Order: sequence, then C-alpha cells, then structure tokens
Amino acid sequence: MSEKPINLAEKLALFSEHWTPKIVAGFNGNDIMVVKVQGEFNWHSHPDTDDFFMVLSGRLRIQMRDGDVVLGPGELYVVPKGVEHCPLAEEETHLLLIEPAGVPNTGDPATAVTKNRI
Repeated sequence: MSEKPINLAEKLALFSEHWTPKIVAGFNGNDIMVVKVQGEFNWHSHPDTDDFFMVLSGRLRIQMRDGDVVLGPGELYVVPKGVEHCPLAEEETHLLLIEPAGVPNTGDPATAVTKNRI
C-alpha cells in the first residue's frame, strides 16, 4: 500500500488509448480503474455484478433498452447486474470505474481487454 495519494489526472496522462481500463488501486477485492472513452462501446451485460461508472470529465451516455442515462462531470450511475447496456461518448470522456477484480469489461472473457495496473 502506497502512503501517497493517487492523482487520477496524472494516471490518465500516462496513456492515450480508448476503452482500455487501467487499474490504479484496489480494495476489498475490487479494482479501481480509470479509462478514456470516445465513440460507442459494445452492447453487453454483466450477469453477476453491477457496473459502476463515474464521469471525471466529459459526458457519457449509457444506452439501455429501457432508456438512456446521461452523465456529466462528478456524476455516477450503477447499471444493475444483468442489464444490457452500451456506453457512448461523443467527445473524449474520462471515467472512474470500480468492479470486482477479474470482471471482464465486456461481460465476456473472450472479448475483454486485459487490464493493466499503472
């Protein structure tokens, strides 16, 4: 455990690729991650876990079959487990994500990106 605080802006400055979450910390078996997003992700669900999104900068639309949720800076939303959703960012948006360690970002290990610690 580091004795220094984690600066999320500094962590976000370390990479440029979109839709590749980076682990910055962990607690109680959960990964705390930052990610840069732009454009549309894919429709997916997580059968066993909720999906936590917090916008640090930009705007995020979480498309769901029953209606969309739009988030701005400082806002968060939790997609309930099993609910199909598709994140969309018209401009580059920075997010904080929290999920159990090892959960694939697409809901399917075969199509998920590898999450690296930074």
